[in-house]
Amino acid sequence: MIRRPPRSTPLYSSAASDVYKRQIEYGGQNVGARPMELVLIGLGGCSAFDVVTILRKGRQDITDCSVEISALRAVTEPKVFTDVHLQIMVTGHKLNHAIVKRAIDHSEQQYCSASIMMQRGGVRFTHDHEIKETP
Repeated sequence: MIRRPPRSTPLYSSAASDVYKRQIEYGGQNVGARPMELVLIGLGGCSAFDVVTILRKGRQDITDCSVEISALRAVTEPKVFTDVHLQIMVTGHKLNHAIVKRAIDHSEQQYCSASIMMQRGGVRFTHDHEIKETP
């Protein structure tokens, strides 16, 4: 049985304080990811998971998937993301290019909650992909 913390307990409180400890202006040592970087890390993980799952269901012999993300933020507060670009690299044996493209499109438009949430918030998304053949 899963036990949930009492409602008065703030979730992720220790994680939030760790982030502030990392920032120099709060006495940190400038190591680790910032909160907005964590958002992009979550987006990359969500996208990669979807692509791998879709390709495996499509019986594609995938051996690796990685995502590089670049993003632009607004100049003024709140400094939200305005543009996000995903570069998705898929590695495998005899991968079908059309199936890989479809998997990436489905992830961005239907399955990846992080991507869809950001798009609904006005973020412009673009993506490219590269397929590497494994010997």
